[in-house]
Amino acid sequence: MKKTYFFSDVHFGLQERHIEEAKTDLMLNLLDEIKREGKLLYMVGDILDYWMEYKHVIPKGPYRFFAALYDLVRAGVEVHYLAGNHDFYLGKYFDEELGVKTHYGALRHNIDGKNFYIVHGDGVGKGDTGYKLFRSLVRNNFNLAWYRWLHPDFGVGVMDYLSKLSRKHTYTEKDYGEKERLIMFANEELQREPFDYFVCGHRHVVKLHRLRNQKSYYVNCGTWIGGMPTYAVFDGAEMKLIKAKTRDVLYAQTPEPITA
Repeated sequence: MKKTYFFSDVHFGLQERHIEEAKTDLMLNLLDEIKREGKLLYMVGDILDYWMEYKHVIPKGPYRFFAALYDLVRAGVEVHYLAGNHDFYLGKYFDEELGVKTHYGALRHNIDGKNFYIVHGDGVGKGDTGYKLFRSLVRNNFNLAWYRWLHPDFGVGVMDYLSKLSRKHTYTEKDYGEKERLIMFANEELQREPFDYFVCGHRHVVKLHRLRNQKSYYVNCGTWIGGMPTYAVFDGAEMKLIKAKTRDVLYAQTPEPITA
């Protein structure tokens, strides 16, 4: 059975050039694996550290990554891209030029008979009112139309600045355990409509965790910033979190509890 892959928080464009090149090389190796063994890829937000496109202009950036995505789609792999709080407006380039399906907000997809709730994780649940207002303003079509009157060099520079500002106010590697906001949100969503897997990113804390009902899983894909880039793989029966550099399994789904 072909596999389903997930990764998030790559943040292409954030780091120094030599680090970005090494990160791209590692990503291309993973995309080659997905081309051989995968049928679905979900990019769960913040793949780019910032993004703003105009009618005829897009930011320069990881062109090798874009070309590999295009090849992946042509090879028959279905690719989905969920906008995060850094690449919060994706425009039309990915859909129209690369064949990648872009999404805003959460997805509920059935994959191999299992129900998935997939979301980047920014602005979910209660609170975070300031960011939610900012997000609604940035993604408003009227505001975007006015924004595109700015020269691209200036407009993309503003996106870069806002990206750094967002990281300053939201980024932390602390693991809050059961009090993690996204885990609490996932447990709340379970009460509304059950699912088997809650897959997210945003927090940069890689984790595979049983939720309150002891049947469903919280899966955080982790980040590609730092020394241990990770991704998640679902083979139709089991979820695993994998180290991208070595392909070693970091976390694997535990067997279902035995019931009388």
